[in-house]
Amino acid sequence: MAVTTFSLRPMVSDDVDVILGLERSIFPHPWTEGILRDELAGERRNYLVAEENGGIVGYGGVMIVVEDAHITNLAVVPAARGRGVATRLFLDLAEGALDDGAEHLTLEVRVSNLDARRLYSRFGFSPVGIRKDYYVDEDALIMWVTDAGGSGYRSRLTEIREGLQR
Repeated sequence: MAVTTFSLRPMVSDDVDVILGLERSIFPHPWTEGILRDELAGERRNYLVAEENGGIVGYGGVMIVVEDAHITNLAVVPAARGRGVATRLFLDLAEGALDDGAEHLTLEVRVSNLDARRLYSRFGFSPVGIRKDYYVDEDALIMWVTDAGGSGYRSRLTEIREGLQR
């Protein structure tokens, strides 16, 4: 994987218009401005953006409820895919969730999104069920990491980070 030069930073309310545009260009059923603003303002939420050459090329978020961290979204513009952006966003979101006390990680992914499913499997997520019509037009695969609070999972994250630095 050829890693490009990009940086991550917390998402701020000034990013919402750009993120809305990306949502609309990437997802058939994008989040609304209200959802994005509510998520940014929510308690125990962490949203990051990836920037390259002054523009946002990806973003992702996590919501923590008690000990469960739910990855709410992860998206990278098509031109920036395959360069480690999603991996780095996901890595920082997962590490941040663990630092905030999460013991388990979960998410939903389109059944047809094989690239995302491969990424999540690399991070130790396993399928546990299906949510019928979750995306209106498609089912979602529910995936979990149930032992994320342990040292073994932190070692997995360290290996992934080291792989990005090669």
